[in-house]
Amino acid sequence: MTMGSDHRVIAVCGHEAEYGAALRDLEGSGVTVVADGRELYRAVAGTGPGEEPVCVVPMTLGRDARLVADTARTLRALSAGAGPRALLAAPFGTSQHLVAWLRAAAGRVPAGSALLVTAPAGDPFDDAELHRVTALVRRYGNHPLVEVAFTGGDPDPAEGVRRCLLLGADRVVVLSAAFAVPDPAAPVAPDLPGIRVEHAGPPVSRTALARILAERAVDARRRWSERNDDGISAGLSAADDHGHGHTHPPGEGHDHDGHSHSPGEGHDHDGHSHRHSHPSGEEHDHAHEHPGHGHTHPPGEDHDHDHGHPHDHHGHPRDHDRHRPESGHHHGPSHPHPGTTADGAARPVRSSA
Repeated sequence: MTMGSDHRVIAVCGHEAEYGAALRDLEGSGVTVVADGRELYRAVAGTGPGEEPVCVVPMTLGRDARLVADTARTLRALSAGAGPRALLAAPFGTSQHLVAWLRAAAGRVPAGSALLVTAPAGDPFDDAELHRVTALVRRYGNHPLVEVAFTGGDPDPAEGVRRCLLLGADRVVVLSAAFAVPDPAAPVAPDLPGIRVEHAGPPVSRTALARILAERAVDARRRWSERNDDGISAGLSAADDHGHGHTHPPGEGHDHDGHSHSPGEGHDHDGHSHRHSHPSGEEHDHAHEHPGHGHTHPPGEDHDHDHGHPHDHHGHPRDHDRHRPESGHHHGPSHPHPGTTADGAARPVRSSA
């Protein structure tokens, strides 16, 4: 990847890239690789006022939404008052891209082999997202045995191989779902005889990685020149639906980056909207973005189409973190919260569907 000195790109990394260690070979030719936090702050702070803003690309494959939000907060603090020192690009990839890349890798593996999808461990929600991605790879692939393992987590790759062996596999192919790829020379499960372990390599080739990184930077600069949009505002909300669910006691709201709402007031999110009930009996609108129906396209390979059928969003395979069982937001045909009219008469029960 080659860029002029006035078009620098910063690749900011989280656990998916081992905080930069997995992508150090990208440095040079206008690309700087840093970890989020202090390294990012120092890299952007070195840009003088009035210089061409650097372009910051969050290096996630869709599991680390907090990397995007944390990066946006850092850039907002640096850009206050003196004009933008940096533009926040769209994340390198999404979970939909990751599903497509893993399915492409799986397609090169004989159907009789077991697949072990691995990635560095993140927080519980990042790890749950990998389980969801893996389920889609299995659902729309030809391999009946697909397991998940986490480097530095539970189960680790050795335990993943052991599970495949117990389920009857004699050959396991490791699919990396992160920029960090296990060393193929290092045995994954040396104490398990009778099973062969192979590595499929990185999910994205270095050539494709450099191309996509450049595309993200070009798109961010075009958005800035055409709409004066530095991308930071959108990035601040990237992790809004990523994490623990929560409820609002009657009469209490919460703050979202400078604004608040009580239980009866609504949030707006991109996508479609529907109603949710809260303990107070009030309702408000939420909206979601849903991934594709059984097929996805890596960057540059999307196409427009009409599925021609209605979408049952509540039966969709996507697991929405904001609506986990422990949250106060409920799906279902009927979760009534009775209320009263102004004159004290009972009003009909309303469905939250």
